[in-house]
Amino acid sequence: MGVDISDIIESKEIDMGNLKNQSIAIDGYNTLYQFLSIIRQPDGTPLMDDKGRITSHLSGIFYRTVNMMESGIKPIYVFDGKPPELKQKTISQRIEKRRASEEEWKKALEMGDVEKARLYAQGSSRLTKDMVDDSKKLLELMGVPWVQAPSEGEAQAAYMAMKGDVYASASQDFDSLLFGAPRLVRNLTITGKRKIPRKNIYREIKPELIVLDEILKNLGINREQLVDIGILIGTDFNEGVKNIGPKKALKYIKDYGSIENLMREKSIVIDNLDEIRKIFLRPDVTENYRVEWKDYDENGLMEFMVHEHNFSEERIRGAIEKLKVFKKVRSQKNIDQWF
Repeated sequence: MGVDISDIIESKEIDMGNLKNQSIAIDGYNTLYQFLSIIRQPDGTPLMDDKGRITSHLSGIFYRTVNMMESGIKPIYVFDGKPPELKQKTISQRIEKRRASEEEWKKALEMGDVEKARLYAQGSSRLTKDMVDDSKKLLELMGVPWVQAPSEGEAQAAYMAMKGDVYASASQDFDSLLFGAPRLVRNLTITGKRKIPRKNIYREIKPELIVLDEILKNLGINREQLVDIGILIGTDFNEGVKNIGPKKALKYIKDYGSIENLMREKSIVIDNLDEIRKIFLRPDVTENYRVEWKDYDENGLMEFMVHEHNFSEERIRGAIEKLKVFKKVRSQKNIDQWF
């Protein structure tokens, strides 16, 4: 789930229209997991085609991307590469957690507790290589660009934003800020009404914008110190220090200036400190990416979505009409102003 610094971060709720004409680099893996988690049947069963292949991620990628494009947003998906070695423990823990959630999902189904079944089912989502490959294929058929990161997708997206090639990075995690993204957009791909677990209450979810410079100014720290706060709390690359949350970590770093100074004064030990900092401050990213928008392939989309994966022909055609509008706007004479 990344570093949780939500208690010390202020975000501004925005509308999709506030991002019109902007390119947004979207954390692909983070987004696909969202789709696999929330796009399910009432009992938690994911969407599937007639061959038993899960299609929840394809539904999310297609319809949510079309909706963003209809709002004038230019999404660019960024996919993870090889994870850093320090992430292996976190990955193993996540695999075990998903296995346990799957077991609880099955038990809830046997008991006839549909709401509990759906809750556990959301935590059991697994993202396979075939799912990622199919998602990339779908994006290509839509004419939407994607970038393959050498390592962490969020680091690559943040790098693209720092270079000015995109307006912001989009993810549910706050890691993008530690990676240096000047702007982070949350909830971009999950806008709309969502049911609160175990309650018959729905709440409206809107996009949120977080500006790094504003956050650092308000907290009275620099980015390196924000990274140190994350390390104290715990990241995907370390467990953090017991009994230290975001507010205490912030106070410590403001009082002592750095983790080294804190370690000299307190009985705190953090292994691999320099290596963890390097992951955030000098991440493994590539400059050799190309963001190129192409025309959508109508026949290819119909074949892939309708004939191969059993999506509704009427709904797919309706979404393609929206892609036609996007193409028309993109090809207008004043294209440079729109982009």
